[in-house]
Amino acid sequence: MTIVPKILPNIHKDLLILETNLKKMVSAKHPILYAAAEHLFSAGGKRIRPTIILLIALSTTKKLNILPEHKRLAEITEIIHTASLVHDDVIDECETRRGVNTVHNTFSTKVAVLAGDFLFAQSSWYLANLNNLAVVKTISKVITDFAEGEVRQSLTCFDETISMDNYIEKSFYKTASLIASSCQAAAILSTTNTNIQNQFYIYGKHLGLAFQIVDDILDIIGSETSLGKPAGSDLKNGNLTAPLIFALQENSELYNLIEREFEQNNDVHRAIEIIKRSNGIQKSYDLAQEHIQASIQAINKIDNRLAQESLSCINSYVIKRLN
Repeated sequence: MTIVPKILPNIHKDLLILETNLKKMVSAKHPILYAAAEHLFSAGGKRIRPTIILLIALSTTKKLNILPEHKRLAEITEIIHTASLVHDDVIDECETRRGVNTVHNTFSTKVAVLAGDFLFAQSSWYLANLNNLAVVKTISKVITDFAEGEVRQSLTCFDETISMDNYIEKSFYKTASLIASSCQAAAILSTTNTNIQNQFYIYGKHLGLAFQIVDDILDIIGSETSLGKPAGSDLKNGNLTAPLIFALQENSELYNLIEREFEQNNDVHRAIEIIKRSNGIQKSYDLAQEHIQASIQAINKIDNRLAQESLSCINSYVIKRLN
């Protein structure tokens, strides 16, 4: 499900076309790969990355004309994001994603890994066909950032000494890098100047960090229905996030739960209750708000009222997911 049909009708049609194109773009010759790809995109998603790209395109092109290259970039970005989710689910052994069975749970781990690789390869091919070296350089770095993020996450698994700086760096590589680079690439395709491109990158970086922090809060306070996966999944997998890092400063019992890797039946539930009773949720929310404000400051440095107004809807959406 897209996030803007009622708020921003100018790109609603383009988002609907994107849904159709995604399935066409990943049409694999082998039926298993095709089935895996179709399974992924049939599950839908918020499509926040394509939405941001189209909004930037709309506000930075002459006569509010979204270029075909912008539309293709939006599709490429969503394919890259989806590929990363497939690999994430394998690593984290998630059974559901967006309310449906994950690829490795539906097919097999081998098929899931191959499907993720296939999607990365497809996105790279379409990226190269944009024939814009600056955009290729900008977006291709994201794929290496994903790997960096996964390595950092695995190295800090069940590590109660993880610092907030470590957490933010990992969140950048896993989430914010793609959003930041997509924003910058959209501005490059619009042939804006370097300063504007850099401000859009900064906007995307801070928005992406806020988005990840909100996601991590929801993993603690959300329901399985709203999350599309069981609450507390991050804790169970040893992925220590902002709410827990803040809560650790208040309650030493969490150290014991982490040390035994939440192995007892009630450990994850107990950890969630401790975090909810602490200031961890509020402090995490405040941290997300700081990054939202930083993203707004970046956009305000660009003399473009349409971009400021349309992207403010995205900022509101990200933080209001907690309401």
